[in-house]
Amino acid sequence: MDPLDSGMRYTPKSQQDKDWDASIQFLPASDSKELEKRKGLKKGAVIGLVVFAAVIALMTGLLVWHFHFRKEVKIKKMYSGSMRITNQVFIEAYEDPNSTEFKALASQTVSQLKLIYSKIPQLSKYYVGSTVQAFSEGSVIAYYLSEFSVPSGQESVVDNTIGSIDQIVNQQQTRMKAGSSPLQLENLESRAVDARMFQTSFRGFYRHFYHTSQGQTGTLQSPGFPNSPYPSNTFGQWLIRADPGYVIKLDFDTFNLEEDNPEGECRKDFVKVYDSLVAIESRLMAEECGHYAPNEPLAFISSRNVMLITLVSDDTNNYPGFLAHFSQIPESQSKECGGQLTGAKGTFSTPNYPSYYPPRVTCTWDIKVPAGKQVKLTIAELLMTEHGQGTNKCTKDYVEINGEKFCGDKESVTVTSQDNQMKVVFYSDKSYVDRGFSAQYEAVDPSDPCPGKFQCANTRCINSGLKCDGWNDCGDNSDERNCKCEKTQITCRNTLCKPRFWECDGVNDCGDNTDEENCGCRKGELTCRNGKCISEKKKCDGQDDCGDNTDESECPKTSVVKCSDYTYRCKNGKCISKLNPECDGLPDCEDGSDELNCDCGKQPYKSQRIVGGQNAEEGEWPWQVSLHIKGSHVCGASIINNRWLVTAAHCVQDEVITKYSQPGMWEAYLGLHKQRQMGKFTVQRNLKQIISHPYYNPHTFDNDIALMELDAPVVFNQNIQPICLPSGSHVFPAGKNVWITGWGATREGGYGASVLQKAEVRIINSTKCNELMNGQITSRMMCAGVLSGGVDACQGDSGGPLSSKESNGRLFLGGVVSWGDGCARRNKPGIYTRVTKFRGWIREQTGV
Repeated sequence: MDPLDSGMRYTPKSQQDKDWDASIQFLPASDSKELEKRKGLKKGAVIGLVVFAAVIALMTGLLVWHFHFRKEVKIKKMYSGSMRITNQVFIEAYEDPNSTEFKALASQTVSQLKLIYSKIPQLSKYYVGSTVQAFSEGSVIAYYLSEFSVPSGQESVVDNTIGSIDQIVNQQQTRMKAGSSPLQLENLESRAVDARMFQTSFRGFYRHFYHTSQGQTGTLQSPGFPNSPYPSNTFGQWLIRADPGYVIKLDFDTFNLEEDNPEGECRKDFVKVYDSLVAIESRLMAEECGHYAPNEPLAFISSRNVMLITLVSDDTNNYPGFLAHFSQIPESQSKECGGQLTGAKGTFSTPNYPSYYPPRVTCTWDIKVPAGKQVKLTIAELLMTEHGQGTNKCTKDYVEINGEKFCGDKESVTVTSQDNQMKVVFYSDKSYVDRGFSAQYEAVDPSDPCPGKFQCANTRCINSGLKCDGWNDCGDNSDERNCKCEKTQITCRNTLCKPRFWECDGVNDCGDNTDEENCGCRKGELTCRNGKCISEKKKCDGQDDCGDNTDESECPKTSVVKCSDYTYRCKNGKCISKLNPECDGLPDCEDGSDELNCDCGKQPYKSQRIVGGQNAEEGEWPWQVSLHIKGSHVCGASIINNRWLVTAAHCVQDEVITKYSQPGMWEAYLGLHKQRQMGKFTVQRNLKQIISHPYYNPHTFDNDIALMELDAPVVFNQNIQPICLPSGSHVFPAGKNVWITGWGATREGGYGASVLQKAEVRIINSTKCNELMNGQITSRMMCAGVLSGGVDACQGDSGGPLSSKESNGRLFLGGVVSWGDGCARRNKPGIYTRVTKFRGWIREQTGV
């Protein structure tokens, strides 16, 4: 059954008399009279002729077999499309596929399509049939599917021809006499249907029709929602119509599908939203999968009074699904934007911001500030990504500011005009929408565009103290050019200054590699983890040249090697050479033990496109725990299974007044997002026991790790999940980006955050970190610094996780927030307990 044709399947006409290709020419028959004249030929010649005739017969037979009995490999191709029927008027009966009127017009439309295809040589011989899926207003718009059986290798020819169908039909109708065709057509648009949407493996099909009216709100949900996950191998369609003059607004209240792969593509289960009533890819607004946070709006607005939602599921891992509400709003209201903007300052945004803007929208804002001033426009975050569009040409969706186009994802855009006027144009085409932007403009003095601040080359204004501090605060690096570096900085040959703790971390921060030169081993040598230098040619040669086997522990091909502290040990006692093999989706151990207990480290919501210190999304870090005493947040912790938490030992050290080591003092809040606000998925637990590391040193913070057992197991939900524990050999290399989270103070000496905070930091070379921290770093500690200034863990973040995302998308507990010299101070990184050093102790105490 083909899901896209609502149960109809086309069967090609009998080919009994059509198997011979008329273009094939066979050898002519021999002339018998000519042979009679050659009776005197020698016996050898006769034999030669017989052999020759046999060869000819064989070749002829092979040709006959090849072209007659061997069928061409045919590929089923489905094309969806829409067209306007200008000599018809829409009536209410066309909304019902079972009505007589619908069937009559559908029959005419199919006949017209057949006639069109029959006159196009590239299509006529492959055409199978068509069905009409729906009609809508304007005069009448028909939405259809056409099936073709295309020989292998001819798909692109048919695709290109179908893509030009509107131009071809216009030429056909021009040549025909007026009135000779029962239907007058225009605006034909057709594209190949996504092959995933007509698979033969589908077992379930759902098709629902809705019509919303003014003042009404409808509901639609995936099959089984909310009582059960949506079924496997399912294809679902929801066709929504609104009244003429209105458009459809769709809001997803819950969206929880199988997550996408690490590349961000939806290759498993997915939902597609179309600005149409049939799945035309050129009218696709969005393809979504994964899990969206409740406070992250996922909402769409159509450009006309129709919308199609499709759901496709594969044969594995079904999820809760989705719940959505739809309503209609006036078309004019949906595209309200643009106009004259005056005054010293103001704001404006794309339609429907921060949700998705509609397709086919053009907005123009003409900004005018007082005479003698300039217009300074700032877009804090631009989200205008579209498939097939580069960020340089911006040929699809874009915002144009004084003639310069911007598109894609940008953390900020700042433009200053030459006079007191500025023109801003926003444009969206008919496919793929995004969230757009919110912009702020202000009048500035041309002689001092950044009062009391430094003006970047891109016209952004930053605090003067940020110039030459080693951080790219401007975004174009103009604040770091032609600087005189301090002693605590690296002096790059290109005049840039960089933080000393970025030296020798494997990342070319200077841009000219100054910071990565003179870092121990010479060029062409490999630095072993024990400090020894060997030739890079000896890496992965099967010999332990380092002496600690590190030269054989980071090889692309997995092999069994001699065990050491730097190799992964399988459950059967054998060690393998692959770096960080645990839970990467590939069984590398003979016994498969590297893929056991891997239900961990998965963020339930789609990863955000915003980076830096900021509010986390609800449920984004589901292993984060808030530890309370007497109703107040004190420390953080991480969930490692349904009973155990990992935190810092210094959080549970007794003081004169408070006995922090006593389990009864603490309350653990799991799934919490905002302090003092219990959410739907928040769970509170008391503690059964606390196990502080026996060798914790309160003076040096060495061995700063502790375990907490909950008084009762917790049931995991979308906001409560465990983080993966790394093996003892897991490598978190210097230069790797990782995340820190917590409710701690947002600045040194400040108050704790109300909403969970997140920040991206970089792991720092331990040798350089030890120099910066005056020799206080031990092998059981790791250092991490910020990628942009002023972000760090602080008081109240202690005990919380340092989360590291691996290539397969899983996050591992790399460190525990431990100590630091103040918060976010220059050249003073945060110090974290290195979890890999305590993996055996954790397993011994908890069994995890």
